[in-house]
Amino acid sequence: MANTLVQDLIESGIHFGQRSSGWNPKMGPYIYGKRNGIHIIDIKETVKGLLLARKLIENTVSSGKDVCFVGTKRQAKEVIIQRVTDVDMHYVTERWLGGTLTNFRTIRSRLSRLEELEAIQENDNFESYSKKMESQLRREMKKIARNLGGVRKMNKLPGVIVAIDVKRETTALREARKLGIPTICLIDTDGDPDMADIAIPGNDDSMRSIDVIIRELCKAIADGKQSRAITNKDKEEGAAPAAEGAQKRSRRAQYSASATPESDTANDAAPASAES
Repeated sequence: MANTLVQDLIESGIHFGQRSSGWNPKMGPYIYGKRNGIHIIDIKETVKGLLLARKLIENTVSSGKDVCFVGTKRQAKEVIIQRVTDVDMHYVTERWLGGTLTNFRTIRSRLSRLEELEAIQENDNFESYSKKMESQLRREMKKIARNLGGVRKMNKLPGVIVAIDVKRETTALREARKLGIPTICLIDTDGDPDMADIAIPGNDDSMRSIDVIIRELCKAIADGKQSRAITNKDKEEGAAPAAEGAQKRSRRAQYSASATPESDTANDAAPASAES
């Protein structure tokens, strides 16, 4: 598995960084060398970060929390929508709205507005409104769906944020850090690794490299969901015998309680017969 993963990463070109003239010195520990003015990323560091990210995601999902993917750059949009939708998680591929995490209540109210507009469209297709009002409502509905469609099922704050390109998703990462939400980031040689709790050094401009990273993280989500289902099943099966045991104990207690008065009555009757 490890050899296959490394081969996929190399074939995707994830080890090609940015030009050496525009690098971030903080990325020094993740750089293997330089060729033709372009930094080469150490593939060992990429695999290390990816494995740590997979472990964190699997544990987070198995505990009952969700993951939100953030990738608003053109190369990441299609990959995130396709991969993340398959595992039924949340994503943001359009502009990150400030306060999506820190002002989550307002975001939920906008999503409620989206559901309201969709209900109107389903019932009478806006026929009860004037042409001008219909145009405004349709435009509002499309705007909300475009910006927040990927998080419409997110009823609580996510357990992990996954971001592609820290330079582009700074607002999302700052909000996550403010709320104490762990972050996983695919970081190129011009990025700041301090923005991420778990850094995956790699080419964030290649659609193929992004696809490999998102694919592996989605596999971890699937494994976490499987562990969550097994845990829930074990809890349900353990609760049933416990309930039966409680019922048996209550019957014994009831029997003992009903037997006590009889024994007491017999004891009271014995002295009476002796006196007579």
